[in-house]
Amino acid sequence: MKGQKGFVLMAKRPFSGMFQRMARWQALHQERQLLASLSDDALKDIGLNRGDVEQDRHLHFWQDPLRK
Repeated sequence: MKGQKGFVLMAKRPFSGMFQRMARWQALHQERQLLASLSDDALKDIGLNRGDVEQDRHLHFWQDPLRK
């Protein structure tokens, strides 16, 4: 049956998507920390300002602006 096949596949790998999300959250945290460490001139070069970085830095780790 079609429904059973999908259920069996999910039961074999129940946490596969979780590991990908955790890796993305870690990368997002590192990116936010790196942006926070840049100087105002460096931020200006990439089109950001300190306010943008501070606003993004205070988001929760699961709040991904790109929703990856």
